[in-house]
Amino acid sequence: MQTSFYQKIENYMLQNMTDSAHDKEHVYRVLYAALDIAKQEDEVDMDVLIIACLLHDIGREDQFKDPSLCHAKVGSEKAYSYLTSNDFPEKKAAHIRDCIRTHRYRSDNPPSSIEAKILFDADKLDVTGTIGIARTFVYKGIVTEPLYTVDPDGNVLDGTTDTEPSFFQEYKFKLENIYGSFYTKRGYEIAKERQHSAVSFYNNMLKEVRDCYSKGQIYLKDNLE
Repeated sequence: MQTSFYQKIENYMLQNMTDSAHDKEHVYRVLYAALDIAKQEDEVDMDVLIIACLLHDIGREDQFKDPSLCHAKVGSEKAYSYLTSNDFPEKKAAHIRDCIRTHRYRSDNPPSSIEAKILFDADKLDVTGTIGIARTFVYKGIVTEPLYTVDPDGNVLDGTTDTEPSFFQEYKFKLENIYGSFYTKRGYEIAKERQHSAVSFYNNMLKEVRDCYSKGQIYLKDNLE
């Protein structure tokens, strides 16, 4: 790919990235992880992969404004329209559209091509390890969801039985379970390398919060008549 065309695609991506949890640095991490994964795969169309990585989240703002929309579907059509209007080969533009449409974790439309599978894995890697936890915190702040919830008896819930959204709930239902959801060998390897730090963070945070509540509630009771 010519550097000038890469820069043109990059500039279009930058114009569409306004979500702090899915910002331009997220896009670059996905791109760099995809390039790492691609090194161990055969017959990867690198132009398709690079462009799909750059444009995979350009539908985020549309979904944020209208939650009924799927950013993967919206972004795939925006990418296709942009590429074909800039004289990019239609067949490759359609391939990129397919990669973007199937990159979403919560989807019944799994990736099929090697490029789509690499994009899927690279995007999911950004939900693993401590970077995944940090990004979840940012997103929870945007949508004003709490770190954890407390039951009527004052017990901090660990996320497994929570009825309300929280970081702990997101960890138990998504972050904890994502490590087996990779299509490529290299993607799985990177995820497993990062898993320990995420597990350690969650366990430490849960212990610290529960210790704070259990002791604090006793101390408070001692000071009330």
